[in-house]
Order: sequence, then structure tokens, then C-alpha cells
Amino acid sequence: MDELKSRTTKDIDSSDETSRPVATGVGAVVGGAAGGIAGGAAAGAAVGGMSGPVGAAVGAVVGAVAGAMAGKGIANAVDPVAEDAYWRDNYSKRPYASGSGYDEYGPAYGYGVEAYTRYPGRTFDEVEAELGRDWTSRRGRSSLEWDSAKHAARDAWQRLSDAVERATPGDSDRDGK
Repeated sequence: MDELKSRTTKDIDSSDETSRPVATGVGAVVGGAAGGIAGGAAAGAAVGGMSGPVGAAVGAVVGAVAGAMAGKGIANAVDPVAEDAYWRDNYSKRPYASGSGYDEYGPAYGYGVEAYTRYPGRTFDEVEAELGRDWTSRRGRSSLEWDSAKHAARDAWQRLSDAVERATPGDSDRDGK
């Protein structure tokens, strides 16, 4: 386990092993969306009946503050080491991974996690072309070309998107679920 942790946290600030830069981004997205929607809806509904558009503005401010406060708590729940461990244990069940080891797909899963936090509020399909252009400089030791790696990156992206959607009312990722 120490080997896994040291290998997967090498990009995290070595002076603070509890630092989770990826999680902070995810927490900001989840917290901002959940807090913004819930807080905005509640405050907007309460004040909106009395003051119309002002209620919506107040709701947005309240939602942003609530989202920022919730973001840190949710950020601690998402752990890039845990994401790596999840995919290490589950990649072989994916139809695209037949015949290849985790070392080939691991960088693509990590890329999907990182990309999800880099493009908040967007879908994988909206950014896939850009991700494909950057894959060769991000793939590390993986020999996979983007046409093969994108399936793992999409899986990792979708796993985070689903987690955000479970924490957020409505269809936050616009996938119809």
C-alpha cells in the first residue's frame, strides 16, 4: 500500500501528504453546484416572492457561500489515491481493457480525474478533442493511443460526474439521469 500511495501521490505536494489538489477541484465543483443550487433555490424562493429579481440575486450569493463551505467537506471525501485504487481493482472488468495491464490504463484514469476537475460544468464530449490533443504529453509510460485511452479517461470522468450528481439535485451533468 505504501508503494501505491507513494506512486500515486508523487504529484501532490510532498511536504503535506494530506494535501489533495485534485479533490479540492472536485470539492469546489460539487460544493459550488450543490450549494449554489440548494442555497440559491431556498433563498430565491424565500425572498423572490417578495422582491422578484432581487430574490434571485440574494439566492445566488447565499448559494455561493454555502457552496464554498460545503466544498471543503466534499473535497476531503474524494481522494485521488482512492480513485487509483478503485480503478486498479476494477479496470479488468471494463470491456476496453481486455489484454492490457493496469500500467497501460492507469494514466488514462488519472487523466480523466484531472480533466474532470479542470473543466467544471462541461461534459466529456465537449472537451474530448482537447483531451485527445494533450494525451501524448500526459500519458506517462502508457503506450495507449488516445483512441484506446479515451475509454478509461471517460470512465474516470463519469465516475466523478455521477458522484457529483448524487450530491446535487437535478441533472447537473446534463446526461438525462
